[in-house]
Amino acid sequence: MNLAEAKALGLKFPERKRVGRGVGSGLGKTSGRGHKGAKARSGWSSRIGWEGGQMPLYRRLPKRGFNNKNFEKVYTIVNVSDLDAFEAGAVVDLQAVLARGLTSKEKHSELFKLLGNGELTKAVTVKVDAITSTARAKVEKAGGQVQVIEAKPRRPKFVAKDGTKRTPGSPRRR
Repeated sequence: MNLAEAKALGLKFPERKRVGRGVGSGLGKTSGRGHKGAKARSGWSSRIGWEGGQMPLYRRLPKRGFNNKNFEKVYTIVNVSDLDAFEAGAVVDLQAVLARGLTSKEKHSELFKLLGNGELTKAVTVKVDAITSTARAKVEKAGGQVQVIEAKPRRPKFVAKDGTKRTPGSPRRR
């Protein structure tokens, strides 16, 4: 930005360049499009990754491997020392921690994990999805309880939603 643009009297857009208006304008004859070729024609637009008919990079490189990142478990993590913010006898779960503002919820996470960093002086009941052994020892040493929330059971392989067993490759019963 320069001073002339800053003093544009509140005009929203700069004046457009008028092309094809003679040699003296600097944008005459080919109007800034160069000589011939698809880019000089009307209606041309490039597609992302197009390399002029050459085999594009995304097709030259091999497809490799599998990424399990979409399926990983993501925990919202809190340390034992953060639990001193609660009163003695309080029930601490993910909602209570978020309401206190001790941490923010991790992206795509509904799981809560307690780590053993720091000390705990109050007896609290902790409802977690995962906990380290040092954190469990510190909570119980302070007189508190640990309740581990059971993981949701998954449907076994080759069992249909109605509970009937299927063998791989066999047709479905209707």
